[in-house]
Amino acid sequence: MPKVDIHPKTQLVVFYDASADYKFLASSTKFSNETMEWEDGNTYPVIRVDTSSASHPFFTGKQRNVDIGGRVDKFNRKYNLKN
Repeated sequence: MPKVDIHPKTQLVVFYDASADYKFLASSTKFSNETMEWEDGNTYPVIRVDTSSASHPFFTGKQRNVDIGGRVDKFNRKYNLKN
């Protein structure tokens, strides 16, 4: 006998990144009492997110790379070896 209602209910929600004023509509199992009118004229629940592709340093190109050396450099420093 197949199991009934084992999957969570999905709905369209607006994910909103306030730091970048960026929002996108996607299907999710999340629920929120806060709503927002979308571009299509319909009202959807809003899920606020801290980081999105519009504000994450990797996607914005503002990522800092701190290179402290790899294992070989660490070995050479430990044993005072010159290159």
